[in-house]
Amino acid sequence: MQRNLTLLHGVAIITGIIIGSGIFVTPVGVLQRSGSVGLSLIIWTLSGVASILSALCFAELGTTISRSGGEYVYIMEGLGRIPAFTSLLLNLIIISPTPVSVSSLTLGTYILRPLYDTCDPPNLAIKLLGASVFLLLTAVNCRNVKWAAQVQVVFTACKLIALFGIIIIGLVWIGLGKTHNLKQPFEGSDYRAGSLAMAFYSGYWAFGGWHYLNFLVDELKDPQKNLPRAIIISISLVTVVYIMANVAYMTVLSTDEMLQSPAVAVSFAEHTLGPMSWVMPLFVAASIIGAMNGGTLAFSRVFFIGGEEGQLPELLSMIHVTRYTPVPSLVTMAILTMIMLAVGDIFYLLELMGFGFAAIVALCLASQLYLRWKRPMMPRPIKMPIILPIILFLWSIAIMILTVYQKPVDSGICLAFMASTIPLHWIFVSWKNKPTSLMKTSSQVTRFLQKFLMVVPQDKTV
Repeated sequence: MQRNLTLLHGVAIITGIIIGSGIFVTPVGVLQRSGSVGLSLIIWTLSGVASILSALCFAELGTTISRSGGEYVYIMEGLGRIPAFTSLLLNLIIISPTPVSVSSLTLGTYILRPLYDTCDPPNLAIKLLGASVFLLLTAVNCRNVKWAAQVQVVFTACKLIALFGIIIIGLVWIGLGKTHNLKQPFEGSDYRAGSLAMAFYSGYWAFGGWHYLNFLVDELKDPQKNLPRAIIISISLVTVVYIMANVAYMTVLSTDEMLQSPAVAVSFAEHTLGPMSWVMPLFVAASIIGAMNGGTLAFSRVFFIGGEEGQLPELLSMIHVTRYTPVPSLVTMAILTMIMLAVGDIFYLLELMGFGFAAIVALCLASQLYLRWKRPMMPRPIKMPIILPIILFLWSIAIMILTVYQKPVDSGICLAFMASTIPLHWIFVSWKNKPTSLMKTSSQVTRFLQKFLMVVPQDKTV
């Protein structure tokens, strides 16, 4: 793997992944659970602050353990192979394919809806279009890392243009005195702990992706400087943009109009752009494509490292002989995403994904605290005050507990899946003396796929 990613690429990757369809669609969820404009804006602010602080903790881990793989390698370093294996399977089965599948469906819907004035687009057409775009992005990532990074820069620019347009229109309305929707901002606020937790969960989910650059440390130029810089620049930018965009939404649209809107950005455009409102779905589509590309670029590296560590099939640790890209990992991710698009209950899995991600963040913070205790002399180019990971760890546990209270069945399924990884680790990883026939067949399949995909172990390409 080569260090082709610059600071600009890093900022584009983080910003491009975070700003997916979330800010164009999910403000309704935060408003619905918080109950008021004022409390909703506070939730968005807290979500951004929590994301920045969490990302700074990950920046410490990323510069201390300067290796691609993100939370997987951090958990392995601090807590051991079994917790790392648990996080790896959560990423492989749920966290990686789910958001890409949802983005693919959302993209297909936005592109096709203008073509169907009197009815909804056919579900099959939505899936086929979304799958086609995702497979094209996968092909770009297989072909060249620089191409994938440039795609990320272009689509990140498109989504920022759309959001800045929304913000400017909102500021113009405020300047014209059209602020009646912002009067009595805390009227109807819901201060119950469960409601606040779910509102925060929705806002925090919209910031998802702040940790993805950690998956690519091995390909980032001067990571000890560029990783924290990219994190601080991108998340600060996203936080300001999100808050300003929500102010613009709430200035133009009433609370009832927002709660009844399936896509708040489209409703905003219909109220402000008139005949030009059709441009908004195009910008949303560009935003979604950027998020899909960034997720594909980042998550494939987790499976690559999992293969190197022997916790996933050896094939996933191989790269193309001339393009130096993790083709088997990318192809595996594409297959899992296609399966989920075809047969999975994606929105149900999205709820499981949220709980699983909270569990992984808690494990990472626990690993960070353990390493601070057991290995205090470990070189740390960036070192956060110890109170910060402690507070964030307790906060993550509290959010998980409240989620179990709000959604006991979904959370229970995710916890059961996490528990099942212990026997799975023994069967597929710890058990070394497998039958000879099984080992021979596995070796033959691996060699065939190596030839088919033209890949070899990384150290053999030097």
